[in-house]
Amino acid sequence: MNRLDPADARMDRLRRRLQGVAYGGDYNPEQWPAATWEEDIRLMREAGVNLVTLGVFSWGLVEPRPGVFEFGWLDEVMDLLAEAGVSVDLATPTSAPPSWLAHEHPETLPVDAEGRRIGFGSRHHYCPSSPAYRYYAARITEQLAGRYGGHPALAMWHIGNEYMGMGCHCPVSVAHFRRWLADRHGSIDDLNEAWGTAFWGQRYETFDHIGTPVSHSRLVGAPNPVQELDFTRFSDAAALDCFTAERDIVRRHTPQLPVTTNFMASFKHLDYWRWAAEEDVVSLDIYPKSWDPEGQLHSACNFDLMRSLRGGAPWMLLESATGPVVGEERNSARPAGQLRVRSLQAVARGAESVMFFQWRASRAGAERFHSAMVPHGGTRTRTWREVVSLGEDVARLAGLAGGRCDRAEVAVLWDWESWWAVEGHPDLPSHDVDHKARVMDHYRPLWGANVTVDFAGPHTDLTAYRLVIVPNLYLVDDAGAENLTAYVHDGGHLLMSYFSGIVDEHNQVRPGGHPGAFRDLLGIGIDEFNPLQPDETHGLDHAGHTGTANDWQDVIHLTGAETLATYTDGEQDGGPAATRHRFGSGTATYLGTSPDRETLRRLMLDCVTGAGVTPVMDTPESVEAVRRRGADGTDHLFLLNHAPEEVTVELAPAASKPHDLLAPGAQAYEADRLVMPPYGAAVLREGGER
Repeated sequence: MNRLDPADARMDRLRRRLQGVAYGGDYNPEQWPAATWEEDIRLMREAGVNLVTLGVFSWGLVEPRPGVFEFGWLDEVMDLLAEAGVSVDLATPTSAPPSWLAHEHPETLPVDAEGRRIGFGSRHHYCPSSPAYRYYAARITEQLAGRYGGHPALAMWHIGNEYMGMGCHCPVSVAHFRRWLADRHGSIDDLNEAWGTAFWGQRYETFDHIGTPVSHSRLVGAPNPVQELDFTRFSDAAALDCFTAERDIVRRHTPQLPVTTNFMASFKHLDYWRWAAEEDVVSLDIYPKSWDPEGQLHSACNFDLMRSLRGGAPWMLLESATGPVVGEERNSARPAGQLRVRSLQAVARGAESVMFFQWRASRAGAERFHSAMVPHGGTRTRTWREVVSLGEDVARLAGLAGGRCDRAEVAVLWDWESWWAVEGHPDLPSHDVDHKARVMDHYRPLWGANVTVDFAGPHTDLTAYRLVIVPNLYLVDDAGAENLTAYVHDGGHLLMSYFSGIVDEHNQVRPGGHPGAFRDLLGIGIDEFNPLQPDETHGLDHAGHTGTANDWQDVIHLTGAETLATYTDGEQDGGPAATRHRFGSGTATYLGTSPDRETLRRLMLDCVTGAGVTPVMDTPESVEAVRRRGADGTDHLFLLNHAPEEVTVELAPAASKPHDLLAPGAQAYEADRLVMPPYGAAVLREGGER
């Protein structure tokens, strides 16, 4: 008998309770008089809402004074939601400590790298290492878990909110950092070796002499890059400690309920591989700009990343926007119909929910003009009509809950520690190596060709993938390098871009010359890095195609590889810009520059073809095609038109006509083509009767 692991079992209970995909958003009834709550419940029923996140910023309301708890309003709201059949994702409100905590314990307020104490007046105003903060955060969590653990509305727990991991420099954090360093390195001699403190005579005699890295503006020269990297690791760990402490409290009271926290897309300061392992389901907040022509591309990339963090398991979209998002200088309205296709895109790529911030637009506070499910104009608005219509669509997809996306044949490497190391230090050959931009450059042609992608870490088992893409892996430990090398040696296809394999886990340059850990794998040596000046470009030739080299130029000599693309001008005229090396039973392709988009697309799709990767299907440029299985194992083909124009999609011949779950009565298509309206969507259940 197969048994679900505990996280899967908790999520399975949630699916059965919701009877499908979750739909709803952050509900903040404390911003409104009680008379509005009844209207909220009525409108939630009309929109098909079955899950709301509650209490995220409520600490100062449920504990207005130290040790004085006023749960009456929250009791009433929980009861109303339970009566209406709306489940609650109850949050611990610890991301926004109350004013009394800042007043009575000012040491809980964080200190920045300039030595300035951060004030009260926004949110995230706490030091994660503070014993006082941790004590009061645990106490309010204990109160909530004890009071509502058995409440019929409670369906899952939401710990904190959008953890930042930005690091604090107060004396308590300095002491905590020293303890963390002692645990990590073991001895001060080992720390000195790892940090390379012989340079500039920085050797430490005791951990007590070490501080947190200060702002660059307060130093005469450059800081120690390993100290900075270790502090980023420490700040991530300190934030994760806060999460797991609260998680453990609620799990003790309600071991049967899933626990999550909301990630912020591809956020730099937290290693989401580590965080995902500590929760039952990955959750995402994402706010792509509605006017960004590549907004859907960035969303797809982040959706694939979230799905990958727990090995392909379904994830939850906890926050998105029905329309404008605060924070930009000009926040344009969302085009009619775009809300639907962008939301269904998340479900196509593995989401178990479509949720928004927030339910009702605020009249006061810092986000008054952030869009909501119920806008300032109420139910007479187009936004409200689209929210109700989207709720009907989500309900039609109930059978997808618990199903997974097709296993990808391509993996893209994503490693937070390498990201931390490759950006920002003044001694790097270029200060413009942008990890997210490089990933997006490599993801773009795969998405455009409807090639399904997983993300993976350097230590992930890669054997199931036909092709592995490594956009930039500046930092890699020996185990990660050996994993990639073995993957290719055993028959895998790999494409790696410049400035990879350069340093080890201590951010120390690998001996023997570049590209360090991957010299043998790639069959090349790199004599020099030549980052190009902002306006400098060079010509490229790839199989007769003329392109452009931008940003970076490796000076490569071949030690077994063959030339795949060459420079056509400048000092490196005729020299290799891209190479290919047969290694063991596999193939390693290397890009020593950042080609223009069309050249990179050609190079990457050449690797896709060579690896035997099969795209989902061929579609017009604006149409995204993704497959996701239902809970019963049946394939569903999502076709999403991201353009404001009508397009026609040619459907492959099938033994039986697919049924569009979004069409009235899930009607079958009798034609071999599908005409899609602007921002149109179809979910075709393939094979057999519905």
